[in-house]
Amino acid sequence: VNIYGRNPVNRPEHLEFETVETTATALSGAATYKQVEIRYVGPGGTGAIHLALFIPNNAKKPVPGFVLICNRSSVNIDPTRENKSPFWPVEQIVARGYFAAAFMNSDLDPDKDDGFKNGVHGIFDSGTNRASDAWGTIAAWAWGASRVMDYLETDKDIDAAKVGVIGHSRGGKTALWCAAQDERFGLAVSNDSGCTGAALARRRRGESIEAINGRFPHWFCSNYKQYNKREDDLPVDQHQLIALMAPRLVYVASATEDAWAD
Repeated sequence: VNIYGRNPVNRPEHLEFETVETTATALSGAATYKQVEIRYVGPGGTGAIHLALFIPNNAKKPVPGFVLICNRSSVNIDPTRENKSPFWPVEQIVARGYFAAAFMNSDLDPDKDDGFKNGVHGIFDSGTNRASDAWGTIAAWAWGASRVMDYLETDKDIDAAKVGVIGHSRGGKTALWCAAQDERFGLAVSNDSGCTGAALARRRRGESIEAINGRFPHWFCSNYKQYNKREDDLPVDQHQLIALMAPRLVYVASATEDAWAD
């Protein structure tokens, strides 16, 4: 209500999955690769999440694994593996017997202040006057990770009870908010999520509420802006967000010399 906003819809009525590509000998035979399109329909049109999924061939099925919310360029989650970014170490994940899945946050909403006209906001928001607690872009990305989970629950090779959601920086904020709402995720991994992620607002270290609202006014609901320079008036703080994972698992990685990570 005060930070990320309310979703107008959870699982949409019209949601479908299509495996548009399958390669049984990916990663030199170590994995099966699937490209899955997760399509949804709302009052404002249609949208799709393009999920890249690698499932280890030699692991006992169903397998646990990890969903990465990618907030960097698509080359970082290159499914051809011609570009092997350390941002998504697929080969290492698969070698340990886990599935590795990733999608682009931009599939849900562009990371820019566009008046919430594009992406899922344009598809599901009703009317032109948004409520002060209407969902922002972080919430839209988190909504997308939940739609990925909707698909994973249908894949017989996946242990949907043992899925972790991962994000870095703004993706780390998203992973925390996603898992706080969606209890189907057994683990949230948040790396350097900073302000309105794992960092406490009331400590006033690194990036402030006023600063993040100024730089990224689309990330949160408009109610959050009333707490610019009024951190002590905010009725919640980020330790409570982390606590919402209990009794599930949460891993917060923060650099000790990074004041923004706190």
